[in-house]
Amino acid sequence: MEEKVRFTEKKIDQSWKETVAREKGEPPAEPASNPSLTLATFFSSLGVQTLMHLGELPYPETQEHRLDLEAAKETIDLLILLEAKTKGNRTEEEDKLLKDLLPELQMKFVAKVSA
Repeated sequence: MEEKVRFTEKKIDQSWKETVAREKGEPPAEPASNPSLTLATFFSSLGVQTLMHLGELPYPETQEHRLDLEAAKETIDLLILLEAKTKGNRTEEEDKLLKDLLPELQMKFVAKVSA
């Protein structure tokens, strides 16, 4: 009776490299697949979405200015969550972006709710 030999893919844990880099104070490595996709661009895109929901910018599909306070609140809450979850893993640029972006969006939201 012939036995089938099963080969499994060897999995290598690369997370130790990130730990060492973090301990040295080096910024986290950006994914090589798409250099334009960074945490800063993600934060910025969420900021733009919030401005669209607040009626400050037009929606690209229709060029309409629409007010959707619930969607704006959810997007701001998402940015707050990301701020907490990425603390200690952001670059100076990303820190500054969030420090400037969040209060501005929150003030615009309060102004729309108060109007």
